[in-house]
This record gives sequence, structure tokens and C-alpha cells, in this order.
Amino acid sequence: MRRLLPGHGASRGSALGRARVRNPHALQVAEQRIRSSEVEHELARLHTAVDAARTEMHDLRTRLHGALAREVGEFLELHALLLDDPELLQGLDELIRKGRYGADYALRLQRDRLAAVFEGMDDAYLRSRMDDLDHVIGRIHAHLHNRAADAEGLAGEILVAETVAPSELAQLQAQGVVAVVTSTGSALSHSAILARSLHMPLVVGASQALSRISDGDALIVDGDSGQVVVDPSARDLRHYRQRLKDAAREQRELDRLRGKPTRTRDGVDIALHANAESRTDVAQAHALGAAGIGLYRTEFLFLQRNALPDEDEQFRTYRDVVLGMSGRPVTIRTLDLGADKADRTGLALRGEDNPALGLRGVRLSLAHGEVFDTQLRAILRASGYGPVRVLVPMVAVREELLEVRKRLKRLTAQLRRGGHEVAAEVPMGAMIEVPAAAICVEHFIDLVDFLSVGTNDLVQYLLAADRNNDALGELYSPLRPALLRLLDTVLRTGREHGKQVTVCGEIAGDAAMAPILLALGLEHFSLHPSNMLELRRAIRGHDRAALLASAGKLLKARDRAGIEHWLKGKSQ
Repeated sequence: MRRLLPGHGASRGSALGRARVRNPHALQVAEQRIRSSEVEHELARLHTAVDAARTEMHDLRTRLHGALAREVGEFLELHALLLDDPELLQGLDELIRKGRYGADYALRLQRDRLAAVFEGMDDAYLRSRMDDLDHVIGRIHAHLHNRAADAEGLAGEILVAETVAPSELAQLQAQGVVAVVTSTGSALSHSAILARSLHMPLVVGASQALSRISDGDALIVDGDSGQVVVDPSARDLRHYRQRLKDAAREQRELDRLRGKPTRTRDGVDIALHANAESRTDVAQAHALGAAGIGLYRTEFLFLQRNALPDEDEQFRTYRDVVLGMSGRPVTIRTLDLGADKADRTGLALRGEDNPALGLRGVRLSLAHGEVFDTQLRAILRASGYGPVRVLVPMVAVREELLEVRKRLKRLTAQLRRGGHEVAAEVPMGAMIEVPAAAICVEHFIDLVDFLSVGTNDLVQYLLAADRNNDALGELYSPLRPALLRLLDTVLRTGREHGKQVTVCGEIAGDAAMAPILLALGLEHFSLHPSNMLELRRAIRGHDRAALLASAGKLLKARDRAGIEHWLKGKSQ
């Protein structure tokens, strides 16, 4: 019988497929005892499964590139650490040797022991890592039975689960999964952001999914509206086919914009820059006519490796980005490790009490002066091959920018004495993602040549709402008066002082948010290349002067509903 289940669209697109239901990770394994003669065999079976899980994650890491390498890599790194955790492995061995439990039941017991530890932690972020433990346990359990976790027969199927980890998505897509439906989750989570990069339809928060969908049910998933149709009718199937035709037509229309300017209806040119971290991203940005690279992430050079990259390796990487953009400016963000991005070298601290507020971004760089100088030298050397700008992340106080400026001046002189070509001017900018920096931007605007607003973290810190916490999904939103007023402050300050301001967070790539950003006076957007054509089309459909004239009404909105009402009027 046809059923319509509500959820929240997190990644656009439609999909038709067979349901594959994955119940919550808690292992349903009956107690099993073994004879003393079976202990060594059971231990070998367990160790083989652990090794297979390690190999599976290593193989996945080597296949990832660009944005996927960064987003997925952070989670795979944590999973790899869990697989090497002596507390997990020694506890399993002890349960088999001394308790004479079968490997499956030992896995369940050890999972429950560690879960109790996680759940007893005071830190909400660390408690949330329980999902990572469950995913690792699930991988080991799957390999105990000589199968990849939930991998067999996935082609053409739609995964229905309580949650899905970012580390799974690329693998699921490679296995043929056409969409994902989760009973929990937020449209602003890491998984949702990655699903959008993969163009995989995703519906989150479909609370009835696990109780009302069975294995094998035919499903239609609409990642735009968030609706899931179980056992679709003939009419549903006709509508689905029509949506596919409409989507294909829309893509053809977008493709025609490749060579078109990003110009509003009243003739104002808007610059679209690209967020990038790989040669693939750079090539795509170049082909789509990006005005430059507005945010080049350097973290991927430091993640998934046991030794820090030296100056020459970094220089070659940055130089290739500059050459790839053929004279268009490249903004290179200095190392932004910390919080949930930990490297193997131990540069980023592990086990901080509150990592989101800890030693990260420029704080981490200044704490490791030699590492920071090495990166800055590499960036300055790359400036000899084309226009380069240095972007400093996580700025909170004026003193941080003074110190970076001093280092850049010293290193530039040092490099020139050594015979290296360094551009006459290498502009330095600040990343505005800490509320203190946004509020007091006028106090350090004299130290920077440009500003770049990272709205993802700015929203998180402004609202004191962890963007990865499902329970705060409704609170964590850019459609908040406080954020718009801060954006207005930063943009006005930039204009008054003749400094370019770019927005590079998720909202910059959301075509639906374009009217708000244009109304606030934004002229420089930085976004993932995959969203560039859609944003270009949206901007070409708006009259900038009319939006600027209505900015006062927008800024007077007292709540999210008021902002949405304003936005609805501009999108009609």
C-alpha cells in the first residue's frame, strides 16, 4: 500500500530504487561460548576481520580525490585510529581468551563496554563519536562473515538507516546506491554537504523511515521536498519520470551558461570564485569561467600522512594551482587543522576538552612557528608564478594578524636574498568565522587587504550550536537575524575601507540564498565549482538595485520566519 513519509531534503535530486534497510548499529548477537580448543581459531578469525577492515578503509582513502579526500578522509582517519585502539583490541582478545566467547559476541560485549564510556563523557562532541565506534564495529562484524559491510547487491538500491557517516557515502555510491534516507540528521551536517558534492539524493530526519519501510520496498526519494514514497502508485511513477525529464532539461539550460557572464538583470557583474583543494577542482573552476580561486584549502597536504610535507612539496602544489588558473588570482588559506581535523603527525592536538574552541586555525600555526614559516615560504615562492593571496583562518584578535604580517615581511626578504622570485605584492586577508572578528572587524581592517567570511563556523559560534549535532538542526541555520546583521557589518566595513569581501561558506553556493547576499551588497562569492552554473543562473535572474533597496526590510526581520517571508517574496 502506498505510503508517504515526510523528511527534510538535504541533497537535491530524485531516485527510484529498492529499499535496503539498515537497522541501528547495536549488534543483535546471541551469547556464544566456545571450547578451549577453538580459542586460537576464533582469535585468528577476529584478527583477519580487523585487518580486512583496515585494508578496506586504506583502499577507500587511496581512491578519494579533491573535496572527497578532505571530507571523507577526516572520518576515515578517526576510524583507522579506532581500529588500532589497544583498548578495543586487547579487550576483544581478553573476552575470547578468558571469557571463551565467540568473536561475534565478544565484539558486541566490547562495543557495549566502550559505548558506556563514550556516553558517560561530559563533552557532547566526544559523545557524538559513538557513531564512529559503531561504524567500525559494523565493519569488523561484516568481515567476520566474509562480506563487506552492507555491500552485496546494493546496485540500484536506496539505503534506509538511522544515520550515515561521511566516510560511507563515496563507497555507497561506488557500490551503486542511488539515494539515502535517514531517520535522523541535519541538512547542514558533514554527510549532507558531502552528499551534495556527490550529487546523491539524501533525505534526513525521516523519523518514520525505519518503522514503516521494509527491505525490498520500492521507494521514490525526492531530495528537494524531503518526501519518500513507499510502494509508489502509477501516478507517482509518472511524476518521477517527469521530474527526471525536467532535471535533464534544467541541466541542458545550465550548460548553456558556461560561457555567459555572471551579471544581474540590471547589468551588475558579480564575481564567482571557486573553493578548491585539488587539480580536478582547479580544472573545473577554470573551465566554468571562475574569477579565481577564492579558497584553496591546504589541509589535505597534511592529512592522511605520517610526516609533514616539506617546503618544496608544498611549493610545487601551490605553484601548480597558480599555473592552472592562468593568471586569475588564487587565495591560499593557511593550514586550518584542529577541532575535528586531526593529522597523523600529531601537529593537531588530540583529546582537547573542547576542540571546536581549541588550538586550531591560525592559533595552531602560530604555536608551531617553524611549520608555519615553511608553509608561508612555499606560498610566497608560488607567487612568482601568478597572483596569490594569503588567507588566515580562525582570526579572533588583532595580535594574530600583526604576527602573520611580520612573518610574511621577514620571509619575503629572506626568500629574495636567497634568489627566489616573490611577487611585489602578496595580499593578506582574514577569515571571518569567529564572532569577535566580525563584531570588531573595523579594529583590524587596516592590517588586511581583503576579508573572507566563513559562514559555516560563524553560524555555529554565533548560535552556540554544533552543526554536527542532529538535535540542533533547526537552530543551526544561516536564516537568523544575528548572522545577517553581522554579515551586513562586515560588508559595509569592507566597502567603507575599499577592501574586497568574499563569502566562502555553504550559503555562497546556495542559489536560494543569492537574493539575501545580493541585498546585503555582496559582489564576490566563493563556492564549489559544481554549484557555479546554478548560482550564475540565479544571479542573472535578479535585479541588484531592487534587492539593495529592500535590504532595510530584510535586516529588520526579528526571526527566521521573517527572513523566510522576505526571501519568498524575492524568489517569486
